[in-house]
Amino acid sequence: MRRLKSLLIFTALLTYSFSFAQYTDVINSNRPGVSESAFSVGTNVVQFEAGAFTVNEEHSRLNYDVSGFGLDFAIRYGLLFEELEVQLDGVYQNDTQTINSSAVSVENPRANFRNLTLGAKYLLYDPYKNAEEAKPNLYSYHANRKFQWKSLIPAVSLFVGANFDTENNPYTGPGIEGFSPKVMLATQNNFNGGWVFVMNLIKDRIGTDFSDFQYILTLTHSFTPQWVVFGETQGIKSDFYADNIFRVGGAYLWSSNFQLDANIAFNTKDTPSIFNIAFGASYRLDFHQDKQIDNGNGNTGKFKKKRKNKKKKKKKEDTDDDL
Repeated sequence: MRRLKSLLIFTALLTYSFSFAQYTDVINSNRPGVSESAFSVGTNVVQFEAGAFTVNEEHSRLNYDVSGFGLDFAIRYGLLFEELEVQLDGVYQNDTQTINSSAVSVENPRANFRNLTLGAKYLLYDPYKNAEEAKPNLYSYHANRKFQWKSLIPAVSLFVGANFDTENNPYTGPGIEGFSPKVMLATQNNFNGGWVFVMNLIKDRIGTDFSDFQYILTLTHSFTPQWVVFGETQGIKSDFYADNIFRVGGAYLWSSNFQLDANIAFNTKDTPSIFNIAFGASYRLDFHQDKQIDNGNGNTGKFKKKRKNKKKKKKKEDTDDDL
């Protein structure tokens, strides 16, 4: 019974750490989905997120199929403030497009970045900041899982970045090359019971002839502190490409700084049809240090500690004198 009580207290504290801070004691990855969390990794944290995926597409009208592989990555760094994060992310794809519209099939090898983006994300609003009344009840499992109306208010962050596209890229619209802006609004709701809902609204390659709008909705659920499952839908709309892609999968927290994940992606149309399998990992180098609290007189807490040590030393000297 005592062991069960300790487990409940640990789980509650871990959930509270996830929900009410930028920096967390365990890695906070955007994987296994493709949505962006509203929160940063924390100051002086360098985080690497990468994965590999298969490429399988078939287009019924244009009569072609595509097979190959892809690599996606993100490098994230918490800079200056807890709310600020800079990041470099991209998706590289290498495949072969086989055109079957003629008597003899024609193979077209392709390789390039689907996207390569450098930008920064800043947390505009954090409803969990200084939320003392929302601390977990360490003695009631059901109280911690009870729905709270305040959880409907999301954390909100803004991402601003720049894409770089090379000339004659087979994965972008005709004429797109060089730099183009990207903006994204990211929201995040943390609900009791280990549920998290993330929404991204994205305007990409702004100012080009094939600028697109995307939305990503991701719902995750943690069964234990180690295991997480998720479901996601991504909508893409532009004059070059439009689709609705669904993803399901999960992640496993191997250690406080290392996470493994897997997912499958598919759509419901055949122009083209998509079915991809992905595996990935996230790892962080944690150089984060909590800021020392200054109460206005220059006392950061070290003074009290030294004073206490002096008292112990004096008490010991008085004891020696009595002897």
